Amino acid sequence: MKAATVATAAPSTPGDAMGRRQRLRLVLVLGSLIAVGPLTIDMYLPTFPALVAYFQTTSAAVQLTLTGTLAGLAVGQLLIGPLSDAVGRRKPLIAGIALHIVASALCVVAPNVAVLGALRVVQGLGVAAASVVAMAVVRDLFSGAAFATLLSRLLLVMGAAPILAPTLGGGLLRWTDWRGVFVALAVFGAALVVVAVSGLRETLPAERRRRGGALATLAVYGSLLRDRTFVGLVLVAGLAMAALFAYVAGSSFVLQQQYGLDEQQFGLAFGAGAVGLIGATQFNVRLLRRHSPQRILVASLGAGTVAGLALLFFAATGLGGLPTLLASLWAVLAAAGLAMPNAPALALSRHGEAAGTASALLGAVQFGVGAVAAPLVGMLGTGAVAMALVVAGGMVAATVVLLVVVRPARLAGLPADAVVVAAH
Repeated sequence: MKAATVATAAPSTPGDAMGRRQRLRLVLVLGSLIAVGPLTIDMYLPTFPALVAYFQTTSAAVQLTLTGTLAGLAVGQLLIGPLSDAVGRRKPLIAGIALHIVASALCVVAPNVAVLGALRVVQGLGVAAASVVAMAVVRDLFSGAAFATLLSRLLLVMGAAPILAPTLGGGLLRWTDWRGVFVALAVFGAALVVVAVSGLRETLPAERRRRGGALATLAVYGSLLRDRTFVGLVLVAGLAMAALFAYVAGSSFVLQQQYGLDEQQFGLAFGAGAVGLIGATQFNVRLLRRHSPQRILVASLGAGTVAGLALLFFAATGLGGLPTLLASLWAVLAAAGLAMPNAPALALSRHGEAAGTASALLGAVQFGVGAVAAPLVGMLGTGAVAMALVVAGGMVAATVVLLVVVRPARLAGLPADAVVVAAH
């Protein structure tokens, strides 16, 4: 049986009445909202060496600007998720995108790297609104197999955007400098406001909005944090994300400065790694027809740990040069691509009654741990060894948490909806 057919008895939802053209329009609108996050994070990666020279600062300071974006995303999800449950989807979305536009425009005239880093935090807060609301709208309109199908389309967008972002950034640098990247982000944000106002109606009726204020929200978060298995799975997802963001933060320096790739070649190499990650997430659908999510999670983290240690070996010895470094790095990304859908699916399946808040907490931890990983690479240096240490460390730590804290045997009797989510 295909995983997507597990939840065929879902109750009628508002999205069931939508025609094919309406669903396509919804996918385009939500896909645009989902894309702004990866574009904001990754589009300026090729400018890192240029930013070091322009601001006459260190690579660690520039990497902290990436940390700022991830921190803003983490905090923003915790705030905007419950807010959108209380006041509806459209108002937080439009306010968040407007904040992103203003921050992007101000980044263009940032006088120093400290101000740029602060503005990147604000950018992250604005981006969080787009990603949280897009996923909330899907939950409002669909359930069961229809939910999983639409989610799969959005995850493809989420995967494709990081591939395109550095390549787009590198292409812009042929015609402009680093400021042009932030101008492009501001223009994209302005287009998103038009899309949100004209193409997305309110999907959360007043009678379904959550009441109770901050205390009720804190109570839900407290109940989630008391679930050891949930917390462990969230940490596993976050540590796998840390390995990914260590690569994001360090790759521009390693590939451009140490191995001599230009900005366009870097964009292509970065995109190739993202293709492997996306391919693994789609291969996960086939694996779930034969294996459970917990079994795939254990195997993928084991493979990622081996690949991470191999990456560290090749980075330290220089054996095989750039080809072996890239091959082991792409193997880590592929393993992360298998782990990242299954750990959240297992975690969220435990708390269906608080899926929105659980999703916000999961996203906050993922981006929060990533925010720690990015400057750690810069503190250790700009070479391949520094990046490899953090990448391998993330995979090793994720495996240890899974085996010691989560204990895979506890995950027996998995609900069917976890299979659906993991498959998509």
